[in-house]
Amino acid sequence: MVKAVVRGEGGKAEIQEVPKPRLREGHVLVKVKAIGVNPADWKTIEYGLAGTGARIGLDYVGIVEEVGEGVAKPFKKGDRIAGWVHGGNRHNHDFGSFGDYLTAKAALQFKVPDSISDEEAATFGVSVTTLGQGLYKILGLPFPSEPTKTPYPILIYGGSTATGLYGIQYAKASGLTVIATASPHNFDYVKSLGADAVFDYKSPTCGADIKAFTNNKLKLAWDCTGKGVEVCAAALSDAEESKYATIISVDKDLLRQLNPKVDGPYFHLAYDAFGDGYPWWDGDVPPKPDELEFGTRFLSLTPQLLADGTIRPIRTFVNRGGSGLEGVLKGLDELRAGRVSAGKLVYTL
Repeated sequence: MVKAVVRGEGGKAEIQEVPKPRLREGHVLVKVKAIGVNPADWKTIEYGLAGTGARIGLDYVGIVEEVGEGVAKPFKKGDRIAGWVHGGNRHNHDFGSFGDYLTAKAALQFKVPDSISDEEAATFGVSVTTLGQGLYKILGLPFPSEPTKTPYPILIYGGSTATGLYGIQYAKASGLTVIATASPHNFDYVKSLGADAVFDYKSPTCGADIKAFTNNKLKLAWDCTGKGVEVCAAALSDAEESKYATIISVDKDLLRQLNPKVDGPYFHLAYDAFGDGYPWWDGDVPPKPDELEFGTRFLSLTPQLLADGTIRPIRTFVNRGGSGLEGVLKGLDELRAGRVSAGKLVYTL
């Protein structure tokens, strides 16, 4: 038996003794060294998406203990890898990164460069997959390996979220002019990671200010919070066709009412990248093999981008409230209360 954070009988996160996760075909068994906490972690618990007994957690870094059959990547025992798993999956309680061990689909994991610490490596997984979907698969940005020679603007709403901070860096590496929103106290940090301009999302003129800054030529917006539909609609061009993607579902009618020129909303879920069917609210999402294929290809760029410094790890808040799984419980409360911005909570085991 091993320890893991699960959704307990009372609908709260708790630490329990559970069986060691079973190694599956195409997966690796990993001894966890550090884990990153995401808003999705507490939401799957509180909203009942996880189901009682489901292990929680997405991001991690750890050491490969065993490689399953059918793994195409050259992983071996002892490799230090990072990535993410589908924690909170009520159909497969074995998944979840908040524990001593985890089993992970090998295609969405990567070997960590020596220059990256465990704490830093635990911040990448779900953010990189999510930005790959939104910025590259949906909005069609050129890969960082083949950046555009003629910069054009993109708006990243929620630039101080963990996913937004990585999205800014990837978009900048792709040659774009990156515009972000954030609170004023985070402006300098967001700019330090590559944003060309940052606007206060709470300002009543935020969208209009961005439209003026881009001379009404902004055609792409990516919403990392699901709360930016009004600002994005106002910022996007009302003279040319534009496109809006979001990681949380928004009101389509409101978007069209605010700006009929916008194509969208394109709502995307990182879970699709595993290529497996999974439960979502009261239904099931069918398998999407094309998402797995794209996610695998996109993730393959990450180790080199990290090794050469093109992409830098974001700020980490390590062991806030305590280390280990006990600290994770405190971290979930911190995120739920909205006390984390411009960085990521990470806990060492």
